[in-house]
Amino acid sequence: MNVSTNILALLFLALGSCQGLRRHHVDGIVEEEIEFVAQPSKFGSLWPLPQKVQISQVSFKLTGFSFNIVDAKQSSAGPSCALLQDAYRRYYEYMFGNAKRSGKNKSRRAGPTDLTELQVWITSADSDCDAYPSVKSDESYELTVDQPFAVLKAPKVWGALHGLETFSQLIYEDDYGAKSINATSISDFPRFPHRGILLDTSRHFLPVKVILANLETMAMNKINVFHWHIVDEPSFPYMSKTFPQLSQQGAFHPYTHVYTPADVKMVIEFARLRGIRVVAEFDTPGHTQSWGKGQKDLLTPCYSGSKLSGSFGPVNPILNTTYTFMTQFFKEVSTVFPDGYVHLGGDEVDFNCWKSNPNITKFMDQQGFGRDYSKLESFYIQRLLDIVATTNKGYMVWQEVFDNGVKLKPDTIIHVWKGNQEQYQNEMANVTASGYQTLLSTPWYLNRISYGQDWQGHYKADPQDFKGTDAQKKLVIGGEACLWGEYVDSTNVTPRLWPRASAVAERLWSSKDVRDVNDAYNRLSGHRCRMVERGIPAEPLFTSYCPREYRGV
Repeated sequence: MNVSTNILALLFLALGSCQGLRRHHVDGIVEEEIEFVAQPSKFGSLWPLPQKVQISQVSFKLTGFSFNIVDAKQSSAGPSCALLQDAYRRYYEYMFGNAKRSGKNKSRRAGPTDLTELQVWITSADSDCDAYPSVKSDESYELTVDQPFAVLKAPKVWGALHGLETFSQLIYEDDYGAKSINATSISDFPRFPHRGILLDTSRHFLPVKVILANLETMAMNKINVFHWHIVDEPSFPYMSKTFPQLSQQGAFHPYTHVYTPADVKMVIEFARLRGIRVVAEFDTPGHTQSWGKGQKDLLTPCYSGSKLSGSFGPVNPILNTTYTFMTQFFKEVSTVFPDGYVHLGGDEVDFNCWKSNPNITKFMDQQGFGRDYSKLESFYIQRLLDIVATTNKGYMVWQEVFDNGVKLKPDTIIHVWKGNQEQYQNEMANVTASGYQTLLSTPWYLNRISYGQDWQGHYKADPQDFKGTDAQKKLVIGGEACLWGEYVDSTNVTPRLWPRASAVAERLWSSKDVRDVNDAYNRLSGHRCRMVERGIPAEPLFTSYCPREYRGV
């Protein structure tokens, strides 16, 4: 499959050239780093790479004043589908900037080699236009670029959104800004249905506009889940209608550093319009110090010897008031967040406070737990899961809940995050052997940074690389890149996330045999330039430059 010489020339210009072995000094230590040789990919800068793609040398011109994105007459979704109409406007601006389609601004007539229309067909009777995306959503699409017009077909609006992104990525410019697109045939669908990004808004508060900017970037990378780790030990920015004191007492600031109901609703709708699910995480019984500031008696009082120490530990699992609170709180959560799943955490519970408390010890004796505090944790988690089940929500949990033998519903999703490669591969094998669906995050903790191109390690990791049967591999529904917030706030969250998260995006979307790191480097460099041009401050992969990098930022 070939692309036009124009594309090749532009890619060389966008990527620069680099080759050989480079030595450099870091804190007195000589390091060596292999530099990639910039060889333009035959797929241009498509990212993530579609499942099947053919690009010919035949090219067409596009101009903003004559090109239109329209609903095909055969489509089940028409002008009444606000989601698609919003997407058409968004992608027109991506492709042509502020170009006007008004007849007053025409500089020439459409020529015989112009492509003037992209027809969008939604082929299913129910387009999902007014629905929320789910783990079962059909995201497939087919795209044909040819004259007299290009055609994008998708069973549901979710696939159409991805197809619009791909179409926009096929457009390239010459040195004078004239836009072209080559005749292309694409058949595409995601390898995994759950492709997520976790953002932590407790350790540092992220303003809504920063969250929206990253949702926009997720859509550019065909990532479809925003895992909102909204509260944790340092702060409780979620403003609860049922328990307003939680944010009033637990947020960094009760007015400036909170997410109001309107904020949350805005994030969810902004995400929906881009085919992105919002899965909220409310992690207990650990990671809950901020909860206790606004909810009396929720946390366990710690003892020093026979006296209260004045400090508090995890959620108190022996009080009936704890479960009354959790019932009311998660009832609210289930109505605020429309996704079919909620993440319940369950990780990193420190048992020391429980061990110090004589009332906890007495309760454990009564229950026959001995001194096995993991059984006490399981007791709490089991009751919480039963509470959440009454809200008709599925739940995700971190792997400790599975490791501790808690009884789980068959549709529980186990989120693997611990250990080295061998350990997380064994965990994936154990979870799937027990019949549970699973997500992988261990190799994709993007808060861990190092000098050099660490995206390569993210790109090479695969959630199905473990010893197991084909049936076990099918229980892997995807993965998430996690950006924890100890050293991240609005000043650096976006460049730290992108384009490193893009490497994870391709691993979770494209075919398993798409593993050529050199080709990925070249396409990802072009994709990074495209994100920068669209106003996203994505950091560079290596030495290079983007011809139009200062237009957007």
